[in-house]
Amino acid sequence: MKVIALYLILFISTVTFAQKKSASKEPKEKAEKYILYKNKAHASYYNDKFNGKRTASGRRFNNNKLTAAHKKFAFGTILKITNKRNNKSVIVEVIDRGPFSKKREIDLTKRAFMKIASNKGSGSMNVKIEILKN
Repeated sequence: MKVIALYLILFISTVTFAQKKSASKEPKEKAEKYILYKNKAHASYYNDKFNGKRTASGRRFNNNKLTAAHKKFAFGTILKITNKRNNKSVIVEVIDRGPFSKKREIDLTKRAFMKIASNKGSGSMNVKIEILKN
């Protein structure tokens, strides 16, 4: 009985090792390619009062999603936004128009903004904007 248990343990450990080894040979997550749109842009975030309201694309706004507003990009455009100060990035989808200020380039949801903010109390930051290449 002890011999069978020993063989069983040996078999399970061999299978587990083989699975880990084959998993390490699999290609890592496909690297996305982004095209630089603007290296220095001013970003801010939406106020909570817009939650539940319709965006220009017709979708309901939710400050807990990873979306953004931009004046020119087509709805559905995927952007990589990088905080220039700490190099943290977030991926967002454009679903709205704005911001309606000449000083700001993009409005992020509060969740997207806070993911990359170096100062959580700040209302704006300098970012790099890149477009996902299809």
